[in-house]
Amino acid sequence: MPIIDFHNHVYPTAYIEAVEAGPSAYTITYDADNNPVFHSPGDYNVLVPGHRKMDFRKEVLDKVGVDMQVISFTAPGTLIEAPDRSVELCKIVNNSYAQIQTDYPDRFAALGTLPLNKPEMCAQEFERAVLELGLKGITLFSNANGVPLSDSRFWPIYEMANDLKSVFFLHPTYPVGVEAMEQYMLMPLVGFLTDTTLATASLIFSGVVERFPNIRWVLGHLGGAIPYFAERLDRGYEAYDQCRENISRPPTEYLKENFYYDTVNFDVKALEFAISFAGVHHLVAGSDYPHQIGSIEKMLKSIEELNASTENKASILGGNTQRLLGF
Repeated sequence: MPIIDFHNHVYPTAYIEAVEAGPSAYTITYDADNNPVFHSPGDYNVLVPGHRKMDFRKEVLDKVGVDMQVISFTAPGTLIEAPDRSVELCKIVNNSYAQIQTDYPDRFAALGTLPLNKPEMCAQEFERAVLELGLKGITLFSNANGVPLSDSRFWPIYEMANDLKSVFFLHPTYPVGVEAMEQYMLMPLVGFLTDTTLATASLIFSGVVERFPNIRWVLGHLGGAIPYFAERLDRGYEAYDQCRENISRPPTEYLKENFYYDTVNFDVKALEFAISFAGVHHLVAGSDYPHQIGSIEKMLKSIEELNASTENKASILGGNTQRLLGF
């Protein structure tokens, strides 16, 4: 069974060139190795060769023994840009990802991105990315500049995705209140995980997950705090009328049926807790490569050290992603 890394990130060359040419809300510098550095509030990304050069990335995968990656865009995506510019840049990213799939069909599959800060254009770009370009799903960031993913403006996307039984990768972005997280890299270290948790709870309590049951959701970074907090969400369902208005079952039932969790938490005990919560067939291997905080080696090592059968480890390493994306 192949090893497939579900959570990793690529900045396409055409996108980098478009941002460098402007206009863009990013502040751009270059490090000592001439790698572009994209600065945004409370965060920055050093665009190392692994972010930008697919032949370099292929060599890395060969070296560590990973067969395939499902590539995606990273936060803040195009949300940092003006809405019309966001639409332009999303098209550039999605076109580039489709070309990567064509050039490396056995090594890279791709998830598209949407201009969430221009909701009226999202359904059109979803259709183009998935049906015309053949991308394998879509990355949704955890909020659209403060607008929750449960907002009805995004429901046309969900209607299409439900009909197609599509996969959404829910990846965190800047939380509301990011200005309180600018020291110590608190935004990516803590804010990302809390925003994933908040977005997931909102999608459930709003009725989005129940209303569109054919969508498969993959949560980044082991779901933030979802496996740990899930019982509390069930207590909210029991205690508060508003938590029962839009759903017919306790939140935990959706979290175990409709959601998957990537393994970008390299603590073996944390992974085992997530398995005990969601089941081994709802975890997918992820590395967060090539971000500074990501690691393919730690992804592989943490899964290998699980107290699980060889068959179950193989499911996490690739079988579950194969089934999820229909490889």
